Amino acid sequence: MMIPAEFDEIRPYLPDELPQIFEELIADPEFQAVIGYAIKEIPFEHVAMAMRASKDNLAFQKAIIYPFLQGIVKKLTSEFSLSYENIDNLKKSLCISNHRDIIMDSAFLSILLVEVIGNTVEIAIGDNLLIRPWIKKLVRVNRSFIVQRSASIREMLASSKRLSSYIHHAIAERHQPVWIAQREGRAKDSNDRTQEGLIKMLSMYSSGDIVDALVELNIAPTSISYEYDPCDYLKAKEFQQKRDNPEHKKSPGDDLENMKVGMFGYKGGVHFHVSDCINAEIDAIDRTLGKNEKTAAVARIIDKHIHRNYKLWPINYYFYEQLTGDTRFADRYTAEEKAKLDAYIQDRVSKVDLPNRDDEFCRTKILEMYANPVKNYIAATEE
Repeated sequence: MMIPAEFDEIRPYLPDELPQIFEELIADPEFQAVIGYAIKEIPFEHVAMAMRASKDNLAFQKAIIYPFLQGIVKKLTSEFSLSYENIDNLKKSLCISNHRDIIMDSAFLSILLVEVIGNTVEIAIGDNLLIRPWIKKLVRVNRSFIVQRSASIREMLASSKRLSSYIHHAIAERHQPVWIAQREGRAKDSNDRTQEGLIKMLSMYSSGDIVDALVELNIAPTSISYEYDPCDYLKAKEFQQKRDNPEHKKSPGDDLENMKVGMFGYKGGVHFHVSDCINAEIDAIDRTLGKNEKTAAVARIIDKHIHRNYKLWPINYYFYEQLTGDTRFADRYTAEEKAKLDAYIQDRVSKVDLPNRDDEFCRTKILEMYANPVKNYIAATEE
């Protein structure tokens, strides 16, 4: 199916565009260096041959991205799993998930879906992360579409409507599953909440009732659970930097470091759960409510499903107890695991490289990262 020209600036590359993009990437010294670092065991010439042999985006993913990610799973996870409630909805849904890792959230979901439905998701990615020309090319080869965050207020309205229309086109017209995070940027304290602005954006393609528009998107709340967050100490560092200087903003170099650490750091267990589409729950919202009330109601529905379907690990339960004093989950970890986790958090705090590091503050922030999913799980399951 043809994709309308209005989406040319943001959509993934089409198959007939790939040969030229492949040649541009292959000739790029930065891309060569990154591939050499990431895929050490395969000569770059062989990678280039595999790229040139890929006739479409999915073929490229299966030839290059899939084996690379399988290597990460083998080396850097102890468990890797997917659960879902309706396989048919996986094939044409909008997966809205909590957001832990800049790259790995959508990457892991894609390789899990390849094994179940033979397809990958199209991925929403902010243009603030496209800090090198080769990165922008690579993500669009890898079935990503661009969320424009650096536009003026006037431009933002038009770009948001175009983005909304593109997502609707992908799902309703092409039956292509799509992934988008529930908020702009990662929830660094793991207190996952859907931004109401995201819900409003998703409905902008239609001038009708927001409820009817959202039902057409087949929203499937998706819960991402990592046992260990490789970037936990970097997030703690940023929390202190913002505490000490409210004007602090991450640099492009900070984003690159977070991408690298998130990709190549140890994650332990990794689990994804894709809920059934919430169309019936959205459709039941009172049409007489105002737009803001409807938006808030949809966000609450999404959050409830995400929170209920976390996979929680000993680190979550133990750090929840450390933070709150609540011992109800004391049977979820052993004395040996407690000792290991005490050593873990001490090590993570020591990795925060600030000259004025506040150890107790950083420790508390790391505890919160692992405890907040337990808090949200309790609240969602006791409703």
